[in-house]
Amino acid sequence: MRIALVGNPNSGKTTLFNNLTGTNQYIGNWPGVTVEKKEGKVKNYKNISVIDLPGIYSLSPYSLEEVISRNYIINEKPDVLINIVDGSNLERNLYLTTQLIETGVPVVIAINMMDVIEKNKDVIKSQQIAKLLNCPVIEITALKSQGSNELIDAAIKVNQAKYDYQPVTWYSLEIENVIGKISLLIKDLVSKEKLRWYSIKVFEKDESVLKELNLDLSEELLKEISVIEAKLDDDSESLISTERYKFIGKFVDKVYLKNKIVAQSISEKIDRVLTNKYLGLPIFAVIIFLVYYLSISTVGGFLTDYVNDVIFGDGGLPDIIGGWLSSINSPIWLEGVLIDGVIGGVGAVLGFLPQMFVLFLLLGILEESGYMARIAFILDRIFRRFGLSGKAFIPMLISTGCAIPGVMAARTIEEENNRKMMIVTTTFMPCGAKLPIIALIAGAMFRGSSIQWLIAPSAYLLGIGAIIVSSIILKKFKAFAGDAAPFIMELPDYHMPRVKGLSFHVYHKLKSFVKKAGTIILFASVIIWFLSSYSWRLEMVDTELSILASIGKLIEFAFVPIGFGDWKAAVATFTGLIAKENVVSTFGVLYGFAEVSESGMEIWNLLNVDFTPLSAYSFLVFNLICAPCFAAMGAIKREMGSRKWTLFAIGFQTGLAYILALMFYRLGLLFSGTFNFFSIIAIVFLIGFAYLLFRPNPYLKKI
Repeated sequence: MRIALVGNPNSGKTTLFNNLTGTNQYIGNWPGVTVEKKEGKVKNYKNISVIDLPGIYSLSPYSLEEVISRNYIINEKPDVLINIVDGSNLERNLYLTTQLIETGVPVVIAINMMDVIEKNKDVIKSQQIAKLLNCPVIEITALKSQGSNELIDAAIKVNQAKYDYQPVTWYSLEIENVIGKISLLIKDLVSKEKLRWYSIKVFEKDESVLKELNLDLSEELLKEISVIEAKLDDDSESLISTERYKFIGKFVDKVYLKNKIVAQSISEKIDRVLTNKYLGLPIFAVIIFLVYYLSISTVGGFLTDYVNDVIFGDGGLPDIIGGWLSSINSPIWLEGVLIDGVIGGVGAVLGFLPQMFVLFLLLGILEESGYMARIAFILDRIFRRFGLSGKAFIPMLISTGCAIPGVMAARTIEEENNRKMMIVTTTFMPCGAKLPIIALIAGAMFRGSSIQWLIAPSAYLLGIGAIIVSSIILKKFKAFAGDAAPFIMELPDYHMPRVKGLSFHVYHKLKSFVKKAGTIILFASVIIWFLSSYSWRLEMVDTELSILASIGKLIEFAFVPIGFGDWKAAVATFTGLIAKENVVSTFGVLYGFAEVSESGMEIWNLLNVDFTPLSAYSFLVFNLICAPCFAAMGAIKREMGSRKWTLFAIGFQTGLAYILALMFYRLGLLFSGTFNFFSIIAIVFLIGFAYLLFRPNPYLKKI
């Protein structure tokens, strides 16, 4: 038995999926969290599968989520549909319900958030809904795991009963007459239970359905549809939508008794400040600053210092293992692999785990509380000026955890050119893998500086700025031109984050980070140690005479213009393409972990030779914006579906990173009186950027 969960975004669908299956899928407060269908087995029912379909508002195939959900429901033929309906937004949610009932698949309606209904002293007549819509209705509160068992029982009963589809009609007699004629025309082409759905789609002139049925509408039928369109002064698709909403409006009045004596909710009062037209954006900037300040410079920094001092400092793990290896007279190469390679590389990355914990915890609180959903709307006001939608913030925010789901979340953007543009640019956000780089630059290279506290928040703002700037430029070219899609989303009420939800959120993100440290980064660290310890003759030598040094010195010239033309920095940048954490682990191997430890002042003494504060930040700029890790590149290729566009994305990302780093470093040197050929190039690029930014967009319609 297969049960498909279908509902609007933020209706509690994924929460219910977790309750039923015991898995811990990510839960968010915006469309796009579920960008592919997910499947699991119902707890205590090994023969029942539950499929979590992407959150959608309708079965019209305008977005990729709608395509995924519609194709599954129509083509894969699940046994039962559980339609999750937000009881506090009943009228809006029922639009999808009417479409699901028309598919001919047995439907069980789950009215969610009954705790909110009871709190507001509203009344929903569930049994009357069941009678009017001819399907079972179960009241649930997914957040508190209430009603899940009853829901499964209802689905089992519907599946075991002999299902005789009896369509509920909610269209006018004129429209029903034409739908009836279409049914006679296509009755031999589709199954009985799906005949009504296909007939309505033919009436709407749905291109994908007409193509699937290989159907050319007869001239007579087109004439009848045209007569109705002319009479009612609207196209056939809009007529169907209007009729549905008319039915829903009358229907809700019968089954939903709203308490009229309800004071302004706490959420509405908070939103008057946090989503204020003028205060919303500055408040967001302050909150993000505090998040990164606490994560990198204060609480997270103190925890990282403690871990590095106690575990990896004097008397810590390196000394313990080193002493044990000496006591058993182990070979020098083994000591080098374990101390300099494994502990030096992997330990350098794991040392930043406390900072990542604090960051993900704080971001999780913002997301669980419902605040992050508001930011999408706040930024929509800005993005729309440049032809972007607030939906662009969804992949950006998801990318702060990992670029791969962020790239996949671009599917929420309906317009193809805008979707391609977000796939190209969303990896500019500082993901979890880039956090150790940010922490290293802020905590080690800027330690004691008066601007240390600004480094981490500036990295987040740099990512947002790079996306906005590059989007403005790209949309002025035909390949990325396109109007912003409407941004519709239910705003959840503010609520206290649940410990369970936060725990899953942080655990999931840290688990993948630690797993990568124990696999990819471990392997890369050992390889880097070997290449940095041996010559081409396989003799153990000083690092400067090693294989890695000879390779690094071949490519270091490329980074001279942007300030870090040392072979060690060049190699670290390239190893970051495997996994961004490798940038830090490479430094850990090449400089020795004790020196890379954020708590050690020795780091500045060593890196002082290769970096200045200006070149250190240039290094940060380049590594934040340039091409992402190989896994994210693979996600870009899958989403683009084209090698050409994938190569363009990687080239654009790397080129933009180089140009931004060049401008920052060379224009920064002007303040110290340094002017040369590269300064001229930086000024030319700056002028070019200004031109591309401010020249009129020939493809942007004036609204």
